Amino acid sequence: MHPARRMWRLFEPVHALIYFAPASLRATEDLGPSFWSRYVAQRAAPLGSVPSPVITAAFGGFAPDRIADALEAVTVTPEVALERRLRGIDAAVRELPVLPDDVSVREAADLAWEASRACEDAGRVLGAANRALPRPADPHLALWQATTTLREHRGDGHLAALTVHGVSPVDSHVLKVLAGESPERDLRLGRRLPDDVWDAARARYSPAEAAAVHAAVEDATDRAAAAPWAALGPERTERLAELLAPIADACWSVVPVPNPIGLTR
Repeated sequence: MHPARRMWRLFEPVHALIYFAPASLRATEDLGPSFWSRYVAQRAAPLGSVPSPVITAAFGGFAPDRIADALEAVTVTPEVALERRLRGIDAAVRELPVLPDDVSVREAADLAWEASRACEDAGRVLGAANRALPRPADPHLALWQATTTLREHRGDGHLAALTVHGVSPVDSHVLKVLAGESPERDLRLGRRLPDDVWDAARARYSPAEAAAVHAAVEDATDRAAAAPWAALGPERTERLAELLAPIADACWSVVPVPNPIGLTR
């Protein structure tokens, strides 16, 4: 497994607490009236106040009206959303059934933060916006912010890989479903993908073609996400993997499988 993919599988569950942990969801209820308004408020907050087409482009894979409607319902400023998402993660970590020890979390935060500093910003809007945020004082919050920078950096590279391979936003979700990574219903409803557009995209791929394109895009995504781990070096990357493993296990207690992210244990 490519080092970048291995590390993603370990740090993504930490980031994903923001979407699935009950404590996080409770702490961010005042960001908007729906899950999607709160999702957009938190994830787009590092970008500041920008029009919905910019957020649609940065997120990738969402119908424009999904983002526009969600953004219109957001009830707070980006600055407040940034504060709320840290508050939510703080509550989520404290509510985990098994809490990693403070020493391990601090060491993991230091290594992950160093890796996030090595992310390349060019062409990576969400990664760069998150990397520009200050380091939180609490180690578990610093770890979450570092994993968020790393995953958005990887996601930006993934969108670039999809573009290079001629894969449209809807096609990308079709490939994910055909690869068995995510449930079709969740993706289509969550991203508001029309039936006719979905059916047309699905008809474009035979099983063999879908598998080949999916593999090529994922390989390009891994290679585009390699810089942080090359900078950290093999030994310290391995140490971070050791530290993240029990933390990720704790997070899996609230992150569902399957999920729209396409993350599996």
